[in-house]
Amino acid sequence: MATKLPEAPKVGMVSLGCPKNLVDSERILTKLRSDGYQLSGDYSGADVVLVNTCGFLDSAKEESLEAIGEAMAENGRVIVTGCMGKEAEVIRTRFPDVLAITGAHQYEEVVGAVHTAAPMPPSAYLNLVPDSGLKLTPRHYSYLKISEGCNHRCAFCIIPALRGDLVSRRPDAILREAEKLVAAGTKELLVISQDTSAYGIDIRKEPRQWKGSEVVPHMTDLARELGKIAPWVRLHYVYPYPHVDSVIPLMAEGLVLPYLDIPFQHASRDVLKAMKRPANDAKVLGRLKQWREICPDIAIRSTFVVGFPGETEEDFQYLMDWLDEAQLDRVGAFRFEPVEGAAANDLPGAVPEEIKEERYARLMEKTAAISAAKLQAKIGRTLEVIIDVVDSETGGASGRSQADAPEIDGEVHLRDAGHLTEGDIVRVAIEDADEHDLFGAPVGY
Repeated sequence: MATKLPEAPKVGMVSLGCPKNLVDSERILTKLRSDGYQLSGDYSGADVVLVNTCGFLDSAKEESLEAIGEAMAENGRVIVTGCMGKEAEVIRTRFPDVLAITGAHQYEEVVGAVHTAAPMPPSAYLNLVPDSGLKLTPRHYSYLKISEGCNHRCAFCIIPALRGDLVSRRPDAILREAEKLVAAGTKELLVISQDTSAYGIDIRKEPRQWKGSEVVPHMTDLARELGKIAPWVRLHYVYPYPHVDSVIPLMAEGLVLPYLDIPFQHASRDVLKAMKRPANDAKVLGRLKQWREICPDIAIRSTFVVGFPGETEEDFQYLMDWLDEAQLDRVGAFRFEPVEGAAANDLPGAVPEEIKEERYARLMEKTAAISAAKLQAKIGRTLEVIIDVVDSETGGASGRSQADAPEIDGEVHLRDAGHLTEGDIVRVAIEDADEHDLFGAPVGY
């Protein structure tokens, strides 16, 4: 008589916030799946629902509370984790019946709470998971987290309070994970942390053996080794420390994508000082020039805060003039908003909301024009593109150039591409462009 296996409990997941949170969600689900749990794509089929929250901004907190409320209404058995776990009282006051609340990257606590809420029936047949772990991104790209926490104390940020000081992962562990991801189909590794350039400063005297050689825990050494493993390696959240200069030659050599995500936040010295961030805009402009001389195709993306307390019209105009000179490829911006626990809340000179909106609109208009001009200059070139989506019915496809990170930058839209598959890296003749996207056709396929 055939053995009837017990039904494994099902877990649903709602993951909010940044890619770092997404990696946390993947790790949690990987552990649960290895413990035998099934995954549910909807509320009704789940025995318990995990909500991985974001607590960076008040608007993000409200989105997290709304997600918890929806999960409670649709399912009723909810475990809350993530950055907002630091505010358990707020969550409990609004949702007293949540099963458990844990903080950011508290994997064991989350898994333990699931085991308590939905115990796994004993079975030797249910513990199945791929070596690479479970992913919440498409098969062909993966986020690779290299550290937790941050040593900076920016006035507008509460990340150190949520996630603690910098804790770097061992370089050999990172490289081993990268190999597993690539073996499972990953073509693009997106390196993330709170401060990628600070990687290793806490373990700098602890080199590790990797394939017969010593690897120093340092951003440059790690990037070089990752470049030997994956076709594309993209660096995110890089502070412009002097040693970042040593990564640019790796981009020129093709080991690392010619792309840097640097959160400048502002250009005015007075505003940067109030933000408690480095304030040497002229030196930054000089380094951007040097980087472009070494690697002409380098794409620089950044984010900026408008309406920070004390920001004058002169400060904002300085930023606008700086952007004219910097000619950044991709720019995002957000209007300053108070975050409970942030030092910036106590600063004088609050900027009225209508002025924030007006400055935000001006900044986005300028950066869109810069982007449009840069993309127009690519018409007639042939670029490498990684394919994200293929529409076999229309024959179209969309992907990203080396200058585009998923979900935050532009796309390349292709015609005559129905024969391609997701994850292909192809050469594309660029035929047209708008403010954010490129248009073309594959070459030689």
